[in-house]
Amino acid sequence: MDHSLLYPGRQDVLGDESPGSSVFDLPVQPTNPITSSELPPPMTVISGGSGGNSICSAFDNACFVLPVSDDGGSSSEIIRVLGGPSIGDIRSRLVRLIPLAPPTSPLGAVRTLLSYRLPANVSEREARAEWRDIIEGQSALWTGIPNDRKETIRGFLVYFENEVLKRAHKNFSFLNGSIGNYFISGAQIFFRSLPSAIFLFASITNSQANILPVIVTNHTVTIAAELENGSRLVGQCEISHPVNPSSSFEEDREDPLELDLFSPVDGMGETIPHRSNVMYSQTDKDRGYESLKARICRLYYINAYGHEVHPTPNPEFVKTLSTSEALVYSCGSLWTSIIPCLALRGVASAIARSSLLRAKILLLNGKNDRETDGYTAVDYVRAIAAVLNSQYQTPSYGLGNASTIYPISAFITHLVYLEGTSVHVDVKALTALGVRCIMVRGKSEDATERSPQYDAGAIRHALAQILA
Repeated sequence: MDHSLLYPGRQDVLGDESPGSSVFDLPVQPTNPITSSELPPPMTVISGGSGGNSICSAFDNACFVLPVSDDGGSSSEIIRVLGGPSIGDIRSRLVRLIPLAPPTSPLGAVRTLLSYRLPANVSEREARAEWRDIIEGQSALWTGIPNDRKETIRGFLVYFENEVLKRAHKNFSFLNGSIGNYFISGAQIFFRSLPSAIFLFASITNSQANILPVIVTNHTVTIAAELENGSRLVGQCEISHPVNPSSSFEEDREDPLELDLFSPVDGMGETIPHRSNVMYSQTDKDRGYESLKARICRLYYINAYGHEVHPTPNPEFVKTLSTSEALVYSCGSLWTSIIPCLALRGVASAIARSSLLRAKILLLNGKNDRETDGYTAVDYVRAIAAVLNSQYQTPSYGLGNASTIYPISAFITHLVYLEGTSVHVDVKALTALGVRCIMVRGKSEDATERSPQYDAGAIRHALAQILA
C-alpha cells in the first residue's frame, strides 16, 4: 500500500514498514527524543469549553479537566432525547487539540468533519436530509478521509442514529447539530464509557490530548445555583445563558415541577431539563446578558428529584492533582465551568494537601459576565475558596468537633490578570490573602473590543515566570 497517497509528505515518517491501517497511527519516536528533564512541569488545567479553547496551546504537558454539566447548544438536544452526560465542552477541546494539518490532508479532513455543524437557518427536513447524506457516506465532508477512518467514524454516527430512532416519539432536532457531538455520544452509548469515547476520538485524530471529564457517569449531570435572595436556578443554561432570562426556575414557586421543566429519559430513571437552547452559540453569550436578581452564593449538584447530591469526582482527576506541579483555574465562566469541577467531595483536600503542587494559578477573566456581575478579583478568589472550604469538602479533624478551614493560599497562590481588565484588581488586598498578582498584556479581537483577551504566548511566559 502506498502511504504517500494517504499522507503526502510523510514518506520519511511512515516508511515502507508502517502499519497498513491509518486509524490508530502510533506516534513515531523522534530522532532526538525529549528527555524528562526538558519537559515542562506537569500541570492540571480546570476549564470550560469555549473559555479556555483559545489559550489551551499555552499549556504544555497538561491534563485538562472539564465539567459534564453543560445543557446548552447542540448538547441540549442530545440530553433531552438520549440523556447521558454533556459532551459539548469535551468535544470542543478535543477538536481544538487536533494536531495542525493542511485542510486537504487526511487529518485536516477529519477535523473539518468532526467540527462541522448542521445548518440552523433551514427547515428541519433540510437539516435531516444533510444528516442523511453524512451517515450514508455521500456527503462531500468525507472527501480526503481514508476509508478505514471514514467507516470507523460513520459506524458510530450510524449507531447514534439508531439510538435516536428508538426514541422517534421525541422528535430529535438536527438543526445546528454538531457532528463531533454525535460521534462522541454514539461512542459513549456504545462503550457505556465517556473516557473510552474520548480515547477513541483522540486516537482517530492522532491527538495526544489528556482530557478528563470531572465526573465519570453515563447519566445526565445537573447543577443548581442558590442565590443570596433564596431563589434557585437549575441547569447551566438557566444560570449562565437562559433561553428566556426572565423565566428562571425559582425556589419560591409553589410547585416548580408543575412548570414542566423536566421530562423522563427512557430506561434511565432520571429527569433532565426539558427546555432547550439548541441554537445557543458563544456569539449569543458575548452580546450581553441580563443580570441575576441576586449574587450566586452556592452551586451544587442535584438528582432526578431535585435533591442535592455529592457526586464522586473522577479518580483520575484527584490522582493528577497529586502528580502535578501546577494547577490552573482557567479563564471562563466561574460558576458553571470552574466551580462544577471544585464542588465535589475530596477535591479541596487533594488541592490543599498535595505535596507536589508548587503553584495554584487563577487566570482572571478580562470582564465579568452574568454569573459574576459586579465581581472584583477578590470576589473571584473568595468564591473559589468558599466552595472548596464547604463542610462537605473538608473533613473534620482535631479536638472535639472542631474542623479545619484551609486558608485561601492553600487553593490559590497566584493570580494572573490582563492589563486593562474591567475587573477591579486590588493587589494589596490579594497580597494580604497570600495571593501573588502578575499582570500580562493581552490582545483585543478588534479595535472596538473594550476588554482585552489572553494571548497564549503571554500566558506561557507568565507560567514560566511563576514556575521558574
